[in-house]
Amino acid sequence: MNVLLISLLGCLVVAWPSASAQKVKWCVKTLNELKKCEHLTIKSPDLDCQLRPSIIECIRSIKNGEADAVTADGKVIYLGGPHPYRLRPIIAEKYKKECCYAVAVVKSDTNFNINELRGKTSCHSCYQSSGGWNIPIGRLIAENKITWEGPDDMPLEKAVSQFFSSSCIPGISKAQYPNLCRSCQGDCTCSQSEMCSGDVGAFQCFKNGKGQVAFVCHDAIPVSERQDYQLLCMDGSRRSVEEYKDCQLGKEPARAVLGRMDADSQEIYNVLKQIPDSDLFSSAAFGGKDLIFSDSASGLVELPKSTDSFLYLKEDYYKAMRALRDGNPPASAPYRDIQWCTISHREQTKCDKLSSHIPRMDCRRASSVEDCIKKVMRGEADFFAVDGGLVYIAGKCGLVPAMVEQYNNQNCDAGGEASSLYVVAVVRKGLGVTWNKLHGKKSCHTGLNHNAGWKVPDSAICGNKTDCTLYNFFSEGCAPGADPASNMCKLCKGSGSIVGGEQSKCKASSEELYYGYDGAFRCLAEKAGEVAFIKHSIVGDYTDGNGPDWAKDLKSDDFELICPVSPDQTFKHSEFALCNLARVPAHAVVTREDVRSDVVSLLKQAQSFIPDLFMSEGKRNLLFSDSTKCLQEITKPLEEFLTEKYIAMIERTYKTGMGEPDLVKACTMDNCMKDQRCKEYLIPIVE
Repeated sequence: MNVLLISLLGCLVVAWPSASAQKVKWCVKTLNELKKCEHLTIKSPDLDCQLRPSIIECIRSIKNGEADAVTADGKVIYLGGPHPYRLRPIIAEKYKKECCYAVAVVKSDTNFNINELRGKTSCHSCYQSSGGWNIPIGRLIAENKITWEGPDDMPLEKAVSQFFSSSCIPGISKAQYPNLCRSCQGDCTCSQSEMCSGDVGAFQCFKNGKGQVAFVCHDAIPVSERQDYQLLCMDGSRRSVEEYKDCQLGKEPARAVLGRMDADSQEIYNVLKQIPDSDLFSSAAFGGKDLIFSDSASGLVELPKSTDSFLYLKEDYYKAMRALRDGNPPASAPYRDIQWCTISHREQTKCDKLSSHIPRMDCRRASSVEDCIKKVMRGEADFFAVDGGLVYIAGKCGLVPAMVEQYNNQNCDAGGEASSLYVVAVVRKGLGVTWNKLHGKKSCHTGLNHNAGWKVPDSAICGNKTDCTLYNFFSEGCAPGADPASNMCKLCKGSGSIVGGEQSKCKASSEELYYGYDGAFRCLAEKAGEVAFIKHSIVGDYTDGNGPDWAKDLKSDDFELICPVSPDQTFKHSEFALCNLARVPAHAVVTREDVRSDVVSLLKQAQSFIPDLFMSEGKRNLLFSDSTKCLQEITKPLEEFLTEKYIAMIERTYKTGMGEPDLVKACTMDNCMKDQRCKEYLIPIVE
């Protein structure tokens, strides 16, 4: 066994498929691919080959359940992601060489920028290639630098021929678009018959003066000549060639395996793992190149389960592909509706009522906080409020905090400091539960990765212990959003309805009765759990006649606090300043940077004339915390708002607990990784 493989066994435990495992049906598009696929089935009997006439037919077959997987490039991943196919990348190729950064190269002695390309001459590596066409042309359309209203207006190629005075775009129809072949030095094909074909040819075309700009991959520019050239950046500036990562039109993503949203990526990987790399990444014996997988691939990477086409392709590439298909994005309306993201029927109902009083506001339903984050990223929604732990996750996905809940009326009037809250561990009085006796007890949590309900108790209980998680510290619990099959969903209640109530069990929304601050306290009050991790004000807000119907008989004196400061003692619920787990930032509204000012303006307007903006039926903390008195604008960047100390606590729990949340992995992953050993979701390479 190779020494490299032995060194990687500590990185990943491979679960081999059982003899009874269902076969993985792989879609192939050509007879050559079919020949290779049938050869691979000899190495992996759990692989089955399905021939279809085109990649689109493969996508349809996967959607319909007739096939399970196909390998696709970025453009196809874009096509397969949205409705009606709803496929997601599940496993990506990995390469020894860096992926293509599409760049616009110019000579250093010129003085135009990317906003002044109209009428210039251009050299492109190849028609419909990533570096020469798809990324640069798509990005120029997406940024309204090339005007094209879509295929109903005119062919895209015609719009490009009207934009550049002359070009060499090998592979395009010379008969239909002679202007786009005028600078070529051959037959304008993507072959050896055209001297200007490919990245090397396009750069030579440009170097010889046939074009004033070349659209190529960054590595087409010889290192020894880079001082003679510059790159055009999307912000209108020019930079040195060495700064291609900060001055590029887009990065070509690695080819990836597409599967259905519910695909078991581990099962599919296990089938591939039975096949040596020398067979997976070699095509010459079957009469072709890059059959099924790229010949240049060196391994495979299993992607985080939260990955969808948008998260994988990244925003710039995704927008470029959309522009290639649909044309220029519509101009932003001066008074566009602002979409509030909701995560339950109750939140949607409240939002709909508010929208009748708030001009320019609409409501967009999502299935979870994670889904809301994704919708805001894609521009399908604009904002929603979450706790600090989720503000951190949203920030990792590129969102920004805009407004924060304020729980003190005086600070609303005087513009005082932003609110914070104390995280407390509450137990029922007289049962002998102390901090020292928590191990093995039953627990109630506001939600997975929430501040009070998860991140802070995880830090307080497990600290730097690498073998400790809340899953194995408590015997059972309710942490909405956790794996439904785990012990952290056993105590959850669902919606409480006789019909369909189980469908909501452990769901990270108010459809789960034990979700949120009120839900975690209800879990404790109804004796499902023995400790609840909530914010300091909840006991007072839900007892002594202050709460909803389910809490009407609860007395505040029946509950007490426990904490690590005095591990054998208990404290009155009002002594939260003496006995707490941490002081953390208040809930905040998160949004995209491009709509931040619109969201702030809308919410300031809303709170000025809607008195019940922060009230929820049944005190369910819908949309905002019910204890909110006003919203205050956040003028600090995310790191200052959350504070270094709080961020350090969150990141420490990732290192010692269950690891980074899957969505953080999906948002921060490199979609074209070079070989790196022992990554958390990296598949070992057998060399």
